[in-house]
Amino acid sequence: MCELLLETIELTKSFNIRHNFFGAKKRKHIVVDRVNLSVAKGETLGLVGESGCGKSTLALTIMRLYEPNGGRILFAGKEITNLEEQQLKSVRRQMQMVFQDPLASLDARLTIEQIISEPLEIHNIGTKTERAKEAERLLERVGLSAHDRYRFPSEFSGGQQQRIGIARALALRPRLLICDEPVSALDVSVQAQILNLLRDLQDEFSLSYLFISHNIAVTAFMSRRIAVMYLGRLVEIGNSQQITSAPQHPYTQALLAAIPEPHPSQRNKDLAVKGDIKEITERPTGCVFRHRCPIAQEICAHEEPQLLSIDGSHEVACHFAWKRELDPQITRSCTQINS
Repeated sequence: MCELLLETIELTKSFNIRHNFFGAKKRKHIVVDRVNLSVAKGETLGLVGESGCGKSTLALTIMRLYEPNGGRILFAGKEITNLEEQQLKSVRRQMQMVFQDPLASLDARLTIEQIISEPLEIHNIGTKTERAKEAERLLERVGLSAHDRYRFPSEFSGGQQQRIGIARALALRPRLLICDEPVSALDVSVQAQILNLLRDLQDEFSLSYLFISHNIAVTAFMSRRIAVMYLGRLVEIGNSQQITSAPQHPYTQALLAAIPEPHPSQRNKDLAVKGDIKEITERPTGCVFRHRCPIAQEICAHEEPQLLSIDGSHEVACHFAWKRELDPQITRSCTQINS
């Protein structure tokens, strides 16, 4: 049995939104809806879904940068859902984030040495000289020069800025790293370098990852297990091979079918979902995906499908998950990912 490092139980996050600037009426917008997930020690759990599905909000809620509206967060067996700020400080030392926009996540007024040393200073670790030495060591470990410590973030490329963000996240020797779209803003060649760096660092620093991405191929490359998210709900969870080779939820199948084909004749329009998450103004009753699902039926409008196991570790939330054959278009996409 794997030792769980992170676990969320029915975790929920919502925001109150006014109808207009002067209006008193508010409506509750649920962004994270009763999410149950777990990350084992040394594991990488991938979290995939379209932009706007709630992935980043879930990450920020786990970090307690957003306060949850319901549910529980457990870290290393200890509940952290309602910890006070001072108690939370020691937990945050073991949980760090790598953000999507590397430049925005770095203070433009500080030198690189100050940026990497700041977490150590906040937690009263080492002397000023020791912190500076550690900053040098971490810079070199992520592929930069120790001489870069006197420069400012704006003097670096996007890939180099992300390396600095990773070095800062490692400064406190965390056990869990939450990577929120860490390569989506980078060139493809640079993406590969950062992904390989993260994989190397995982073994060296004994890290667990929650790896968030909208790119299912990148997620499969990084992760042992993948959770698929749509409108704040997890709709499918399984190991990477199950998700990429035998996806059971129509949304997961659509994500795989969206991988570009080299020839237009190979594209399957029947699997393409219509519309966009941003076009859904009211949360659907029943299945959250039903308005865009190509196989939705009457039951989907009234009964919410539960996340149920179909093959041990493979869980799906769909009324018809067991009644669909895998489409040849998806098989081609799976071959691309697994090759």
